[in-house]
Amino acid sequence: MSRGIRISGINFDVPETIITNDDLTKIVDTSDEWIAQRTGIKKRRVVSGDENSCTLGIKAAQKILDKTGVNPLDIEMIIVASSSPHRAYPSVACELQAFLGCKNAAAFDIKAACSGFIYGLGIAKGFIKSGMYKKILIVATDATTKFVDWTDRATCVLFGDGAGAALVEADENGEDDIPFINLVADGDNKEFIYLNIPNANCPLAQKEDEKNHNIVMQGRDVYKYVMQKIPAEVNKILKEANLTADDIDYFIPHQANLRMIEALGPRLNFGEEKIITNIQDYGNISAASIPSVLTEGIKDGRIKLPSTVLICAFGAGMTIGTAIIKLRADLK
Repeated sequence: MSRGIRISGINFDVPETIITNDDLTKIVDTSDEWIAQRTGIKKRRVVSGDENSCTLGIKAAQKILDKTGVNPLDIEMIIVASSSPHRAYPSVACELQAFLGCKNAAAFDIKAACSGFIYGLGIAKGFIKSGMYKKILIVATDATTKFVDWTDRATCVLFGDGAGAALVEADENGEDDIPFINLVADGDNKEFIYLNIPNANCPLAQKEDEKNHNIVMQGRDVYKYVMQKIPAEVNKILKEANLTADDIDYFIPHQANLRMIEALGPRLNFGEEKIITNIQDYGNISAASIPSVLTEGIKDGRIKLPSTVLICAFGAGMTIGTAIIKLRADLK
C-alpha cells in the first residue's frame, strides 16, 4: 500500500493592531465607501513594534503544535512560505526552528507570494510520498504592510498581515488528504506585481539607478490575468480529479479582492454558499489567506467536517496553486 498524506492540523494568527478604512483616511485620500466598493475590505490587521513575519509565524506554528500535541523534536521539516521576511537570511524557517525547539527539522523558505501555502503543500506531499519524511510543518507568514507605499491608495488599502500553519503527516493507511495539486508559474508576467530589495553596487563600480522599494502592482493587469487563468486552472484540476463543481463542498480562493472573488464564482459554477471568505476583516494577508479562511470557516461552522475543498491562490511571479484537499472529521 502506498503511503498516504494526512492534514492533521490547520491554524492561523494575526497581529492585534486593527486599521479600519476610516483610519486610513487620516493618511491617504480615500474613504470607507471607496475601499469597500472596490475591494470588499472593511479593516485589516497590521504588525506593530517589533512584530514581523517571523513572530507571526511562530505564533501560528505554536498553535498547531499545541492543538495536535506533537513533540517539536518529531517535526522533520519546516517549510516557510513568505514574501516579506524581515531578513534576507537566515531564513524565517531556521528562526522558527530555533524558537519552536524543532531541533531535528530541516528548514527552508520558499517564495511563491500569495500562492506560497499551496506551493508548500505540494512540496510537503512530494517529500512524504517519497518516504523521506513523515512530519512536516508548513508555515505561511507575511508582514506585507511593512513594504507598502502608504501614500498610494491603490495598493495600501489592500494588504494586511498574518500567518497560517498546517501540520502534514504520513498516513500509513494510504489515505490521501491532498489527492490533487497543481503548481503553475508564469514568469512572463513578473512585472504585474513586484518588490525591489534595497541594495547598492560597490562604490568603485558604476552607480545603479535608484529604484522604488515598495510594492508595485499593476491592478488591471492582475485582474485580467486572474479572470483568465484561475477558471482554466480550476477546471483543469477538476477534470484531472474526474469531479465537477457539484462534488466540491467548498471553494476557497485567495483573499485578494472580494469583488474579484464574486466575479469568479459564477464562472466556476460555485454558488455563494460554497465560497468562504474573510477578506472583509483581514484584507489580503498573502500566503496566509487560505489557512486563515480554513481555520475560521471550521471554527464558526461555515465549513462542516468532513469535507472536500478546492483551494486556489495566485500571486506575484505570476504563480498559481490549486489543490483539492480532504478535511477529516478529527482535524485539529
